[in-house]
Amino acid sequence: MTDVLLTHEIRRPDLMDEQLQALRSWSSLLQDVFIATTIDDRTQAANTLLTLGTARAYLTTHDGWSPHLHFTGEDEDVVARVKAVTAGGVAIFLVESGGERLGVCARSRCERVFVDTSRNGRREYCSARCGNTAAVTRHRQRHG
Repeated sequence: MTDVLLTHEIRRPDLMDEQLQALRSWSSLLQDVFIATTIDDRTQAANTLLTLGTARAYLTTHDGWSPHLHFTGEDEDVVARVKAVTAGGVAIFLVESGGERLGVCARSRCERVFVDTSRNGRREYCSARCGNTAAVTRHRQRHG
């Protein structure tokens, strides 16, 4: 998990067991935004994240970065910071995408969620690998 946090530029990513469990619980709430079937339900799920995961919004320019938003103080623990960055990020993305372009992988047995950054906004799979696996499965079922 530390590697994932570092990849997403979460500073001070070391986790104790209880923090890891807290982030697992948080990921379930995050998933609610992706699996919602209407924009209203997606908006409500995002509002729940904002209520539970953010303390305050403010601009910062730390570490030589251009101005960007933070949704909780930098002195908070890693769980609070992950909650804040994911809640704020999802909310900003929903505003920018008109509430669309979040999805759940269509391959059976894959539970991953994704942000659809494709040109046409019709992505069905979390990755090319899942798309290819699903295509092979469909081919085998037809030509079994």
